[in-house]
Amino acid sequence: MVVDFDAELWEWDARRADSWTFVSLPADASEEIRDVTGPPRGFGSVRVRATVGATTWTTSVFPDKGRGVYVLAVKRAVRRAEGLGAGDVAAVSVEVLDL
Repeated sequence: MVVDFDAELWEWDARRADSWTFVSLPADASEEIRDVTGPPRGFGSVRVRATVGATTWTTSVFPDKGRGVYVLAVKRAVRRAEGLGAGDVAAVSVEVLDL
């Protein structure tokens, strides 16, 4: 399962000093991921292969109960490589590996 979407990068309020930056997956894609993945892993995470721009890495998405969707952390190395910061909109592709 692959999900392609555009999303705004946002900083996690609780950890602003640490620059944790995320994108939120679309609600419909999050629901589909919940439906097709096996038993939840630690913290409800789902293993994925993520691509932002020309940068691809393997990581996990996590459920955000407040938003009702999965969120993807966009690490500093990816933001630097792609010239992105909080508030920018990025083209994102997420391939679910936990099927």
